[in-house]
Amino acid sequence: MIRNRPDPTVAVRALKSAAPYIRMYKNKVFVIKAGGAVFSDEASTRALIEQVAILHQVGIKTVLVHGGGPQLDELQKSLGIDTRMVGGRRITDGKSIDVTAMVLNGLINTRILAICRELDIEAVGLSGVDAGLVRAHRRPPVRIDGAAEPVDFGFVGDIDSVNAGVLEKLLADGLMPVVSPLSADAGGTLLNINADTVAAAIGAALSAEKLVLCTGAPGILERVEDATSVISYTDLNGLRSLRERGALKDGMLPKATAIENAIRGGVRRVHVITYRSTDSLLAEVFTNEGTGTLVVADLKALSPAEQQPGAAP
Repeated sequence: MIRNRPDPTVAVRALKSAAPYIRMYKNKVFVIKAGGAVFSDEASTRALIEQVAILHQVGIKTVLVHGGGPQLDELQKSLGIDTRMVGGRRITDGKSIDVTAMVLNGLINTRILAICRELDIEAVGLSGVDAGLVRAHRRPPVRIDGAAEPVDFGFVGDIDSVNAGVLEKLLADGLMPVVSPLSADAGGTLLNINADTVAAAIGAALSAEKLVLCTGAPGILERVEDATSVISYTDLNGLRSLRERGALKDGMLPKATAIENAIRGGVRRVHVITYRSTDSLLAEVFTNEGTGTLVVADLKALSPAEQQPGAAP
């Protein structure tokens, strides 16, 4: 006799609830960006990749873009190289660019691919350098608010274009691209590019249905000091208002710029979620309530159901 058999109706209800979303998103393109903090330990890395695997396996054409900031900071510290940040963006000098390539293209990308192999995902690792995926130029010195002099970010790139055909061929063959944000200029000089910026540019180039930014924060906050003040949904005007009143700080500043560029480039929905919450990616995609912040071009385009508290279809 089998005792304490799990109630199968729970799983059945979950499948029935997810089915409309699976039909809606099958063959659509999702770009998932995960910051390096996600990959700080094997458990959080596996938890995210398992969720990404489900998206891939139900027919969503998924591109995963990863960062590697914490790992880069750690390795630079061990090598006696200082980490410098201005306005939430990293300054990359000659020594740092070599370490960046080691961390992003070597350590992080390969670890992700190893878990993908275990989960039977046919994933392909590449960077912006491969096949000219991300064409970029070295950023000239720029003046940052509050800085007395223009800031030279060193070997940091600004994107000129994305060769969407590279990714489209992989996706058409049923493969999942895993993209490092490292790129190079026309002369072959390696350039470090913010991973949010790369994900937004890829999303726009592919006319992605969704761009999902997985971060340590629970979403975009109304008040930076209050982790419970998550904004369920907003639009470009709302995002601009948050920036103007100083509600966006540090790493959220380049994220906000990336969100704006993605939506203006044609991405339909952008989501900001936390990797710290169990199955947050699946909850964001396959439930109406979601878990983080949904950003759209204009709130007027949202249906009444989408404007319910926590809604994020």
